[in-house]
Amino acid sequence: MPDRDSLHRFLFEHLAARGEIVHLDATWRTVLERRPYPPVVRHVLGETVAAAALLSTTIKFDGLLTLQIQASGPLRLVVVQVTSERTLRALARWDGEPEAAPLRDLCGDGALILTLDLEQGREPYQGMVSLRGDTLAEALQEYFERSEQLPTRIHLAADERVAAGLLLQRLPSAGAAGADAWNRLGALAATLQPGELLELDAPALLRRLFHEEDVRLFEPDAFRYRCACSRERTAAMLRTLSEAELRETLDEQGAMYVDCEFCGHRYVFDPIDIAGLFTAITPDPSTARH
Repeated sequence: MPDRDSLHRFLFEHLAARGEIVHLDATWRTVLERRPYPPVVRHVLGETVAAAALLSTTIKFDGLLTLQIQASGPLRLVVVQVTSERTLRALARWDGEPEAAPLRDLCGDGALILTLDLEQGREPYQGMVSLRGDTLAEALQEYFERSEQLPTRIHLAADERVAAGLLLQRLPSAGAAGADAWNRLGALAATLQPGELLELDAPALLRRLFHEEDVRLFEPDAFRYRCACSRERTAAMLRTLSEAELRETLDEQGAMYVDCEFCGHRYVFDPIDIAGLFTAITPDPSTARH
């Protein structure tokens, strides 16, 4: 099957409900190439990647969407970042060799956090829910119930090749009269098996689940992997440290080595580079005004 790396929106013509289907192939495999993950961690990271892609088109924003799990269990951190240009990157941190368990046990006392860093100087938005469910999908459904007041059903799956997801959302215009239709759609979606979600493309998936409904499928949005790290951003981070601290590291190592946690790219700063960081921001006394 060719790489898809796309998200399809769809709309029920005669029901007040909408949905999305995402399949990430090469994009997901690029995430996995950056570092080896234990199977349990890889599964949760893949589901989070698919979920973040779904949310990036469900929630309108210009800038950066970050979906993360912060926890105290064997799986300590999962971070997925998606830009409004449909690029993404991801990482996870864990201890030992985690064993398969419900998400709340795997993560311990944890939280699911959604952050929107908006462009044009606007204040960022952040929403948070506790990890009470057995799966990431359950935690996300609780987030939508609490933060968006929109009944939502989410199904996620991931293996070493594909990260995929299905989202159904009841529209506000449904009203009380649309409850039966919404329950029927949810029951149909609940019959979906993880293997079907991973393997079937969007048209086949919709036929499998909703062949009796009139569904409009829109043109897909393409996704790709892209890390936002750069030498300039790394230099800006180093400027937040003291010059004395940096020079101490230079004396020990001969150079400053900074590895991007997302993509693994290494940035090297020698003594001349470090000196230039601070020279560049030091005012020239001859031009300073008093």
